[in-house]
Amino acid sequence: GQLHSATGTMAISETGSIQAEQLAIEQINAAGGINGRKIRLIVEDAGYDPKKGVLGAQKLVSQDKIFAMIASIGSPVSLATIPLCLEKGVLHLFPITAHTGNYEPFHLLKFSMSNPYPNTARIGLKLMLQRTPYKRIGLLYQDDEYGQDVRRGVEGLLKEMGMDLVERVSYKRGATDFSSQVAKMQSAGCDTVVLGTIIRETIGTIGTARKMGWNPNFIGTSASYTDLIHKLGGPAMNGFYAMHQVSVPYPDDASKNVRDWATAYKAKFNEDPGLFSAYGYVIADLFYQTAKRAGPNLTTETFVKALESAPFPRDMFGSPEYKFTATQHLGNQKSRVSQIQNGKWHTITDYLEN
Repeated sequence: GQLHSATGTMAISETGSIQAEQLAIEQINAAGGINGRKIRLIVEDAGYDPKKGVLGAQKLVSQDKIFAMIASIGSPVSLATIPLCLEKGVLHLFPITAHTGNYEPFHLLKFSMSNPYPNTARIGLKLMLQRTPYKRIGLLYQDDEYGQDVRRGVEGLLKEMGMDLVERVSYKRGATDFSSQVAKMQSAGCDTVVLGTIIRETIGTIGTARKMGWNPNFIGTSASYTDLIHKLGGPAMNGFYAMHQVSVPYPDDASKNVRDWATAYKAKFNEDPGLFSAYGYVIADLFYQTAKRAGPNLTTETFVKALESAPFPRDMFGSPEYKFTATQHLGNQKSRVSQIQNGKWHTITDYLEN
């Protein structure tokens, strides 16, 4: 089962993950399935709304009797629906959100593959402070579970470095006007701004700042690393930094495996794959590899043991090695830094740890 956002503020990005999962599942099933068993993907629209997500999750776990919930998008939806999965004994796997609540507190049935937001915020800001003598740090964050995770990471790093935020401003989920927040940070003289924003909010904030003639360094988390930022935001997004682990699959500079996959994807869906398509592939592949390891006697217990048994090698997108253990269900704690240059993401560091 998967909680999708066909509607709501995240609908702009989610189709790619569903399509990539569908393509991977079709290919797996056509090749005989996993140890002779076929995969069926059942999708419910959560609309990036925790209340709607709970209703969808209730249907999936109670009526559809799903084996696992995979790739839930958005911290509010994922965190609201994890308890339902755990109560019903349903695996909660690899949500497309890096909130710490996806793996803490530890539970046998929940696994996250994403370096958490506090870590990535710390890694990115620390790199900025090491490379240039920035002194006036600002923070703009979404006033919910996601934004608070980012805030904890930024404030924790600055405290260790003996620095303070010169301005901290928030916005409500779904906001479209960021002029007052930008004006506050500009008035405070921020030379670097950490963005606890997602896609529309990142574009809106940076676009507003550029129109006001204000050009600090902006750096975001993995939630704002996507090809949609430069595709929809245009030249104003040049210079923006963000953290990530799965990379945007630009077909013109990818490996042959990625190019072949992109060709198959475009042939089926009549569009080029984007970052969320890559996420969909990675998640479907992790599920496939784990279920295959578990053998023909597939149960929740054998799946968990298979997932914890050995690392998963780096995938065709160059993602880091994923490793889960019996005591650690966070599969990765590394991220890269990339920057938008001339309308395209360019990786500027290798994988860094907090």
